[in-house]
Order: sequence, then C-alpha cells, then structure tokens
Amino acid sequence: MTRLAHRLIALPLGFLSACAGNQNAMGGQGLESANFIVLFLVFLAVCAVMYLLVLAGLGIALRRRRDAGQANSVDEDRHEETSARTKVALIVWTGLVTVGLTILTVASFFSDRSNASSTRRSGLALTITGNQWWWNVQYDTSDPSASVRTANEIHLPVNVPVHVTLKSNDVIHSFWVPNLAGKQDLIPGRQTDIELLPRRTGVFHGQCAEFCGVQHTRMALDVIVEPLDDFRRWYAQQLATAPAPTTRLQMAGYRYFVTRECSSCHNVAGSPAGGQIGPDLTHVASRRSIGAGTLPLNRGNLYGWIADPQSHKPGSRMPTIPMEPRDLHSLVAYIETLK
Repeated sequence: MTRLAHRLIALPLGFLSACAGNQNAMGGQGLESANFIVLFLVFLAVCAVMYLLVLAGLGIALRRRRDAGQANSVDEDRHEETSARTKVALIVWTGLVTVGLTILTVASFFSDRSNASSTRRSGLALTITGNQWWWNVQYDTSDPSASVRTANEIHLPVNVPVHVTLKSNDVIHSFWVPNLAGKQDLIPGRQTDIELLPRRTGVFHGQCAEFCGVQHTRMALDVIVEPLDDFRRWYAQQLATAPAPTTRLQMAGYRYFVTRECSSCHNVAGSPAGGQIGPDLTHVASRRSIGAGTLPLNRGNLYGWIADPQSHKPGSRMPTIPMEPRDLHSLVAYIETLK
C-alpha cells in the first residue's frame, strides 16, 4: 500500500517536473515559444468554456427528458414554452460558436504575423546539419574567414533574431529547443529553416525530436543565450586557432592526434588535422559536454570516451581504437588544451 501511495504521489510530480527547467515547452524564453503559450491559453480558455456549456446543455436535456417521462399528460402550453426556449438556446449557441471561432481565428492570425515579422530582420544566420548522432553548427557570414564551426552547442545573443537553415546528412532528424521555439524537421536532400528570437539569457536544452536510430536519445545540444558582448567575446575566441601545446605530455598528444586516426575524422584549426567527418574539435574543451550531450565534459569522461566510445554510445561512428596508456594520457592532456 505504501508503494502504491508513493507512485500516486510521484506521478503528478513527474508531470510538473516536465513543465520546468531548461527543456520546457511552456518556458516562453523565445518569441515563438511565447506566442505559442499565449495561443495555447486562448484556445484552452475558449474550448473550456464551450465544453462546460455543452455539459450544461446535456444536463438540462437529460433533466427535461426525465421530467417528460414522469408527466402523465401532455401540457400543450408547456410544450410551446419549451420549444421557444430551445429556439432561443440554439440562436445563442450559434452566436457563441461564431464568437469563439472568431477569437481563435484572430488569435492564430496575430500569432502567425508576430512570428513572421521576426523573419524580416534576422541578425544572425546559422546552418545546422544533423548527423547520426550529433549536430554540426556553422555560423554563416559573407566572409568565409569569419565563419565559425562548432558542434552540439549553440551560442546566441539575446534579443537578436536568428535564421537557422537545417540540413541532414543521413536520415530525418528534428531540431527542437522547446524553451525557444517549436520543432522543425531536417530532411535529407532538402533544406528547411526555423527562426529563433531568444528573449532571455540562460542555458536551454535541445533535442532531436524524430527517431533517427539507436542513439536518438543521445542526440542533444545546449543553447547558451547570452548578452551581446559575451557572445562577441565567445565568437572571437572561436575564430582563433587552437592554442599550441606547451608541455611534453601535451606535445606527445598533439603528435598522436595529427598523425593517427583522429585527424582523419576531426578538424583542429591551426594544425594538420583537417577531417570533416566528425565534430570540429578546435575548441572542444570549452564545451559543456561530449558525445552530443552523452557525458559532461571533464577529465574522467574524456578518458572514458576516447578509450571506448562504443561503451557509452553504441553504434556511433567513432570507433574504439586500442591504444597504449601513455598515448591515452597524452591525448587527453592535449585535448584539454583545446579551449
């Protein structure tokens, strides 16, 4: 009995926890999300009123049917009175339905126009490409030398409209940062897009919302919304090449990285490593996680991920490569410098 009580208590708490935090469809930290919340509340209020009126009408009809069944004779005057009331009720009901539909139509129109208005003044352009199972993020500029490439983490300035072009390299994915906007699919061979206008600073969690394979649940990303000056400092840091290793251990890790399998898949700006298959690692040590949100980024998880990525994310395209302990130590030491 105690276990059942605990479950009954935990169930509503679980629903409440899904409506708070950095992954919350009712958060309203973005313009589209805020418009959705307003529209949802308008629909909820109108539909709730109509639902209650339907229930009230049903209750009245059932009561009149019961009264009619109990009557011994037909009262002509009462029948005419009831018919007149029914006609008035139908007229009122038709008017209420018309008003309700008008409210929903007007609310939908203004919500749509508000979202569309932000697309005409985009201040930042991104291209996000979905892969099994990670996100490639490219900041688009007219000057290719000023473009930034990163992975599984997006930095955005607050109150700056962002146009995001979405692509997929393999299967259908779905880009979803619920605090900021709705979902948008990434379809192989096609380009889709979505507009973001973050209105509050913070760290928000994004997720692939379309089943895309065995590691679908481990295809996440963080969106860091920050003041414009902080964003500019971050962007300038991302434009810089990777810092040079300074210790003997870091130098050994650098040599291993650029001469072995790592450089075939990963790029590190300022080094011979120019692989484009996997995430760009130029500033990987400054990110919040590794493996597209699979593990928090720290030294212990770096060791575990590099030594055996398949144990953490089975099916990912990063193979488990046998290496000597000294090579693993040096490689972790080098990657920790990539900030």
